[in-house]
This record gives sequence, C-alpha cells and structure tokens, in this order.
Amino acid sequence: MAEDSTVDLIRLADEETSFRVRILGRHMPGVLPWHDFLDAEIVVTSGFAQGHMGVCLSPNDVDHWSRALEALAAGRDVCWMDDGRNPEIRVEQSGQNGVPSVAVEDVAGSGTSVCVLVWLADGWAAEQHEHLRRVRAAWPWEVVETSPGVYVWRR
Repeated sequence: MAEDSTVDLIRLADEETSFRVRILGRHMPGVLPWHDFLDAEIVVTSGFAQGHMGVCLSPNDVDHWSRALEALAAGRDVCWMDDGRNPEIRVEQSGQNGVPSVAVEDVAGSGTSVCVLVWLADGWAAEQHEHLRRVRAAWPWEVVETSPGVYVWRR
C-alpha cells in the first residue's frame, strides 16, 4: 500500500451524516512491537457538527471491531474501544425514531462527545466486512508475541 493512501476501517454514512474510522498507516513501521499498530483518524460529519481525532489502533482493537461488526450485523448494539486508551464508540441499532446512532466519547482525553444518527442502507454489513478485509490486506500482522513482552517478526 502506498504511504499516502488511506483505507476506511469503518464507514457508516447516509446523505447528510457520516462516521468513519480511516486507517492512515502503520504507527511505527519496522519497530517491534509497534509495527502492527495503526495510526487512524475518527471522522464525524453531520449538518450540525464536524470533527476528527487521531487515534492509534492495536491489533486487538481491529480484532475487537471484527467481533463488534458481527454483533451489529446480528442486530445487537455494540461498544468498541471501551478500554480508556482511545475514545469509546457506541453504535445503537434503534436510536432516535428507529434510526441507528453512533456515539463517540473521549472521556480520557478532551472530554468531548458527539452522537449522530445514520441511516444504514441495505448491504451495510457486507460493506463494513469489505472495509475490514481491505485493512487487513493492506497492513497484515507481521509481529508475534512469543511470550509476555517478547516480540519477533512473523516468518
């Protein structure tokens, strides 16, 4: 993947509102154990508010998103990145008037939160799975933790 390329890990959008998590690239390429961490940006755009925030995603964050996506596709609400390291993201399937809502809350950092309603078009889950596949293809995991705190390159 070219250094100046970005790939969406998440893109939930309708005609007026969008919530995206864009992967910008590796956090510290070539440096163990940080090589597989990804710099990303949360971007929220609506008719009322716009904002963006940089975050660093661990391989576990990406795995957790994969599981959260399965829950969303099954019709359940999810909370992602609720470990206090990054802003917490909640997606509720039956938000106001039955429209799904996406909330981003940066309790540990800025103290800011935003909640937007996003109509999800048919096929949205398959589209999100494709975003996840593209991220994993562009930045495959290349580091293995062989024992607690010991990292080596995957062979």
